[in-house]
Amino acid sequence: MIGVYDYTVVLTYLSAISGVVGIIITMTGIGHPYCGTFFLMISGLLDGLDGRVARTKKDRTDIEKEFGIQIDSLADLICFGVLPPSIGMAQIRVSGILTDLGRNADKPDHYALVLLLISIAVFYVLAALIRLAYFNSTEEERAKEVTEKGRAYFTGLPVTTAALIFPLTLVIHWYVEADLTIFYFWILFIIAILFIGNFKVPKPNKKQFVVLLFIGLMEFIGTLLILFY
Repeated sequence: MIGVYDYTVVLTYLSAISGVVGIIITMTGIGHPYCGTFFLMISGLLDGLDGRVARTKKDRTDIEKEFGIQIDSLADLICFGVLPPSIGMAQIRVSGILTDLGRNADKPDHYALVLLLISIAVFYVLAALIRLAYFNSTEEERAKEVTEKGRAYFTGLPVTTAALIFPLTLVIHWYVEADLTIFYFWILFIIAILFIGNFKVPKPNKKQFVVLLFIGLMEFIGTLLILFY
């Protein structure tokens, strides 16, 4: 079989599977949008660990390294590029916006609102796609910069931040007992712009990584409480 199947890419595969399940659940109406948020955070956790696991294998071939880079970006597109707007579209369904659209079929502004939200969702996916393609195409340049300057930077906001930002939005949505669907889409729009922004973001060090994991854990617990209580 083609591809790589050793332990260095297992977490990436699991992350992609989690993202696909999240998309299916939210878009088919099997579960509430918060179920999609659960899988988004699972993907974020797995993505945060897969690179560290891969680097433990010292004898990786060039093909294995390149495959790891490419498969990681493709998984990121699914989990952090497609799943977040899928959650948003599912939120439209449960919020009643589409029901209001049917009741007000003679009012063009209702159609304009739905068209705007769909456009934002599409723009978000496109921005994530562009960012990941740029990330892959500048891999050698960034590696050289790390060697020369000793500290790695991201250009623009990493797509993996979606795993922290959007769950927090939906947790707030639940506890304030208000419809923040439109707000969620504005966050989608802002984050999409930041994905393709030309600014530097330092990669987190070990302590910062632990802090991010802790924040993610708190969001994860909050989502579990919403789903099961």
